Amino acid sequence: MELFNVFSNKKKTSKNIAKERLRLVLLHDRTNCSPHFLSMVKEDIIKVITDYMVIDEEGLEIKIIKTKCGADGRIVPALVANIPIKKMKDRRR
Repeated sequence: MELFNVFSNKKKTSKNIAKERLRLVLLHDRTNCSPHFLSMVKEDIIKVITDYMVIDEEGLEIKIIKTKCGADGRIVPALVANIPIKKMKDRRR
């Protein structure tokens, strides 16, 4: 998913930029949070995870879905992340 390719080295064509903007607008509508906020969340997730493992940032997929919550079955937004791990880092010091 090209939604948050902020850190990608891919060449951005006008088509890809337009698709990314459309996805951001749709996410904004679904979650009532700004695209800038979602970008900040992705950036923070990458910062934390890369302390522990090497990841494939191009394959990183983050999306907002709607899911049922608890016994009452309320529908709430949920952040779902698919993060391809290339290798674990040695954290022993």
